[in-house]
Amino acid sequence: MDFSFLLRGLVVGFSIAAPVGPIGVLCIRRTLAKGRASGLASGLGAATADALYGCIAGFGLTFISSFLVKQHVWLRLIGGLFLCYLGFKILLAKSTGQADLAKDDGLVGAYASTFFLTLTNPMTILSFAAIFAGLGLAATSGSYLSAGTLVLGVFVGSTLWWLTLIGSVGLFRDKFDHHRLQWVNIISGTIVIGFGLFALLSALSK
Repeated sequence: MDFSFLLRGLVVGFSIAAPVGPIGVLCIRRTLAKGRASGLASGLGAATADALYGCIAGFGLTFISSFLVKQHVWLRLIGGLFLCYLGFKILLAKSTGQADLAKDDGLVGAYASTFFLTLTNPMTILSFAAIFAGLGLAATSGSYLSAGTLVLGVFVGSTLWWLTLIGSVGLFRDKFDHHRLQWVNIISGTIVIGFGLFALLSALSK
């Protein structure tokens, strides 16, 4: 195993995951309202999708990336609608502290939702392709071992970011009572809806 590819993949995965967007908002809200396990499951869903896109870029699967880019309008529409749905669901949620955990859709649902949302963002594959090309990592010279090591690094790097974020947010969870959690729902739900509307408008403008 070439550890230089693992290290570079780790840096790429961490860098792409770090900007706080709708996935970050969802992870923060779920960590505060439902605990670290729900936040971590959400982060792992995004990390898995990042690794999948990293796999497409790392193995040079241009026919898949081309298909995703061509379907970017439909993907944005689907992702935007799903974001709006999640945002309204958060806004309407009644915060009851620990009781929220009983109403959770489950860790699998938390994982699946962020995995799906990350996959519906075609800009992710473009980001990976651009970064891999810039670092001279595209198709990794035909080496499947190097490509696999790179993808593993992407997953580890992305997961490391989510662990850092969720661990940090989790430190403040005990300070959020019913009233504050209700404000978390209002603020995070509004932000997620905003991201969803932006995705819909950008898709419709195409």
